[in-house]
Amino acid sequence: MLAKVFKSGNSQAVRIPSEYKLDVSEVEIIKQGDDLILRPIARDLTRAFKLLTDLPDDFMDQGREDEPPQERETFNG
Repeated sequence: MLAKVFKSGNSQAVRIPSEYKLDVSEVEIIKQGDDLILRPIARDLTRAFKLLTDLPDDFMDQGREDEPPQERETFNG
């Protein structure tokens, strides 16, 4: 599927074909390599919970291998 890219004011815009119609007024844009991904902005945590429940059962089975906390100087105003 091809989509037209055009200028709208000082911005670049893409004409989205009707079969990809979005029922939202804003989208999140994510760049992964050369790909641009448009997706509706999450208004609640439903998607986050879905991603967490989709993790494999053995996720982090071995625990985490974190470095110990760094020593930091304290600032006493």
